[in-house]
Amino acid sequence: MHKELRTRTADVFGWDLHPEQETVVDAVLAGRDAVALMPTGSGKSAIYQVAALALDGAVVVVSPLVALQEDQVVGIEDHPDAPRAVTINATRGRRELDEAWDAVASGEAKYVFLAPEQLAKDEVVDKLREAGVALVTVDEAHCVSSWGHDFRPDYLVLGEVIERLGRPPVLAMTATGSTPVRTEIIERLGMRDPLVVATGFDRPNLRFEVVRHTGEDEKREAVVEQVVGLEGAGIVYVATRAETLVYADELVESGRRAKAYHAGLKVRDRERVHHDFLDNEIDVVVATSAFGMGIDKPDVRFVVHADVPESVDAYYQEVGRAGRDGDVGLTTLHYRAEDLGLRRFFASGSPRPASLRAVFDAVPAEGTIARSDLAERSGLAARTAGRCANALVEAGALEDGEHGLRRRRGGPTDAAAAADLAKAHAKEREEVEESRIAMMRRFAETTGCRRQFLLGYFGDELAEPCGNCDTCSAGTATAEDAHGADGSHDAEWPPEAPVEHPQWGRGTVMSTEDDRVTVFFESAGYRTLGLADVEERHLLERV
Repeated sequence: MHKELRTRTADVFGWDLHPEQETVVDAVLAGRDAVALMPTGSGKSAIYQVAALALDGAVVVVSPLVALQEDQVVGIEDHPDAPRAVTINATRGRRELDEAWDAVASGEAKYVFLAPEQLAKDEVVDKLREAGVALVTVDEAHCVSSWGHDFRPDYLVLGEVIERLGRPPVLAMTATGSTPVRTEIIERLGMRDPLVVATGFDRPNLRFEVVRHTGEDEKREAVVEQVVGLEGAGIVYVATRAETLVYADELVESGRRAKAYHAGLKVRDRERVHHDFLDNEIDVVVATSAFGMGIDKPDVRFVVHADVPESVDAYYQEVGRAGRDGDVGLTTLHYRAEDLGLRRFFASGSPRPASLRAVFDAVPAEGTIARSDLAERSGLAARTAGRCANALVEAGALEDGEHGLRRRRGGPTDAAAAADLAKAHAKEREEVEESRIAMMRRFAETTGCRRQFLLGYFGDELAEPCGNCDTCSAGTATAEDAHGADGSHDAEWPPEAPVEHPQWGRGTVMSTEDDRVTVFFESAGYRTLGLADVEERHLLERV
């Protein structure tokens, strides 16, 4: 980074960036796309905030939640000499929006925060293009990937929007980007030879624990008893909306200040819980996975899972909300093998063939249809129509064009064939989701070091057991049969190496252990193969 920009950064924000942050800033200032994979609390937002000081034009920040947008704007406003930041979202009144757009058009506002839903509107894209966009930043970029936790279908339009904005540099940021997630981020956003900076996924201050249970009642009692005995603020994650209420009530009856949070609550009720938690008016939020992104609370002391998450990606994203201040954070998963059945049920859903056919027929044989018109033309609910459209796009029957959806050239020409293609693709995706659930089970049931397992999942191996998880404390992590993802065979099978399997096709090596290798296959998900089998039967070939 140039000396002048370093000086200005110190004057405006009071920061000295670390080398990885500076590397990404240099890349986007040179017009290059970049992916920043950095742990929660490592200062990803500083990258675009500093880059804006040297860019001629607006910095668009795509952020998935209004609460997160507001927190980021407040953070910028805490620095009086920083450029102005505005938000463009549905909570703003007409006068506020007009003032914000005037500030963008005049160049007074440098940072423009909005949700992907806003960028689906032609008038929003037109105004931004007229104002001039110097950088598009996609925050919580794992939302772009259908392999990533918190997938948001509205993120699918971003690649097209970036082109319409004049193709400025793109910065994608996330804290949990396993190899399949980061690959899809790059593809979805149409990134060109991006610089990928990964600072490692380890959070040494977090302690990982798993408690096994056999009965549902016993598990609930254990969760409540643990949380009642913990000090400080924390989050309890559950699988269903009904459970948020059950656990919250039991915690209140036991003397803890707790509230429930789920996507079915009214917006103002969700915001009240959010702010009460940030302001220390309550100690514990009992929530579904809807709660988390945008929770800029550094002193969360514990994250307890009362139910098993759907994937290691989801689990690591959620536990990462503990200990952002660098102090000790406790993460406990209360695990019952039977709970995996619920996750398999959630993972198995796919659109009905009749709905797929209706959506395909709604798209003209020649020309395009706007996504906003799809529900009326197909006769389906908007949510169902959007879900079917995404399935057909994923399968290659339709594609997103500049003016809307169109039939893919060379793709199926009749609705039945398109529906069959989408169903076959959905079946393949279900197999991958099953493998992710299986990896979650392996984490919960391993006797090896849990941190080694987690980091190996993300391709960031740890050579020795961590000493800060329950299996390390119990001594099982150092046993001969522990099978920690320690990189024992990285020389032969380095992480992220592309490989080919005779049955599952193209894959990517994730990690190696003393006698096995874990690979992610696009068609079959995560598979762990014995190295003896691999060598004897020639199961993997380096590509």
